[in-house]
Formats: sequence, C-alpha cells, structure tokens
Amino acid sequence: MTEVHVSPFSSSRDSDPGGAGAEEPTYSIAELAREFEITPRAIRFYEDKGLLEPRREGLRRVYTERERVRLLLIVRGKRLGFSLRECQEVIDMYGAEPTEGAQLRRLIETIRQRRRVLQDRLNDLRMTLRELDEVEAQAQRLLEAGEGFSGEGDAGGSGGSGGQSAPGDGDGAIC
Repeated sequence: MTEVHVSPFSSSRDSDPGGAGAEEPTYSIAELAREFEITPRAIRFYEDKGLLEPRREGLRRVYTERERVRLLLIVRGKRLGFSLRECQEVIDMYGAEPTEGAQLRRLIETIRQRRRVLQDRLNDLRMTLRELDEVEAQAQRLLEAGEGFSGEGDAGGSGGSGGQSAPGDGDGAIC
C-alpha cells in the first residue's frame, strides 16, 4: 500500500502549492482502487454510505484530493479495526471542529477506545488459548495412558462403546 503523509485535518486548499489558480489533481475510481488495493465496489459502497462524495462528469465519478484523503482515512481506519461509523466520525471531525487541537484530542480518544476493545479481545484470546492448551494436554495424557480406548483407528465395529466412557459420565471427560 502506498504510504501517504497527508494531514487528515487539512483540506486540499491548505496544501495547494500553486496558489489559487492551480488545478487540483483528480482521480478515477480505478486509480484509487489500484492505489489503495481495494475494489471499485468498495469505493462505491463508501460513497453509498455518504463517506465519499465524488463529483460526476456524466456517468464518470471524479475524485478530488480531498476524496482521496478521505478514502485513505477509511482504509486506514478499517485496517485498524474501526467501524465505518467511527471512520465517519474521524472524517467529520476536520469539517466540524474549529481547531486542529480539538480534532487531535478526539482522534486520540477514539484510538484509546479502540485500543481498549482490542486489549479486551486479546485477553479473551489468551484465555481461550490457555484453555485449549489445557484440553489438548489432557487429551494427550488420556491418549498416552490408553485410558478407556480399545485401540487407534477402531471404528467401533464391535457394536459396543469400545470401552470408552459415555459422554458426561465423569470418567476421562475433557469438556
């Protein structure tokens, strides 16, 4: 993915190197899809959700640098696990907030909230992995001890339980 160093809080007018008369670069949907390694369908979806507002030249969508930066924020936000609503909030900040300081404080709070959610998920995953390790170790011990098993690969052709304990009877139960 292309690394772009554009402040999400400045409009394209703020970075116009050629002054008021310079023409702003524009992009097609295919160019943006290629640059951000997403599908044109995803870009149209973001447009349908009101996150992007390209201008139209006939049936053709024309994206400005402002829309490109908005798409960058969406793609980056999605990669970081933000919902589209959270991406929209970050994008809307720089249109609604009067100062960049307020925007940055809101962005920091959004990031901290996301980090807390991810940390909780990570803790849950670690607990689940520990439990899986315990169950696997218990199953391995039972297998090595041959406890209640008539043999490996026995499809139960003897018609009985093959000496295995029934689920829930407490003998060698794993789960």
